Amino acid sequence: MPGVRDISADAFISAYASHLKRSGKLEVPTWVDLVKTGSFKELAPYDPDWYYVRAAAIARHIYLRKDVGIGALTKLHGGRNRRGNRPSHHADCSASVQRKICQSLEKIGVLEQTENGGRRISQDGQRDLDRIATAVVEAAREEEEDEEEEEEEEDEE
Repeated sequence: MPGVRDISADAFISAYASHLKRSGKLEVPTWVDLVKTGSFKELAPYDPDWYYVRAAAIARHIYLRKDVGIGALTKLHGGRNRRGNRPSHHADCSASVQRKICQSLEKIGVLEQTENGGRRISQDGQRDLDRIATAVVEAAREEEEDEEEEEEEEDEE
């Protein structure tokens, strides 16, 4: 049975983000259309569904690693801080955004806190993520089969 590790990050994150949006369980704060995701950013995200995408990316990252804290997530989603004519440096993203996303995922039962203050994936969350990964793999197989059938029909003509 295919898991999260077996498919590309982009395919899984987009599928899980759409699942989170469709389910309606994830509580989205009111400030998501106003906030920047880091102090090094100039503008807020253009994508109106960025909160779901970030939640899916965080869930996948915690799934792949056993115990992750907020600081590690800020380093992961950080980026280049352009400092004018001086050389650029790495800057961490907003810890508040990461914390609120983790709290939202805890409310729906995907994540749980550990003794040392980090977060790990719960059994229900692991089952959810594996189910989504399996659905993505099956959808990719069906698309390949459809393409092969179309090619065969074109060859016959």
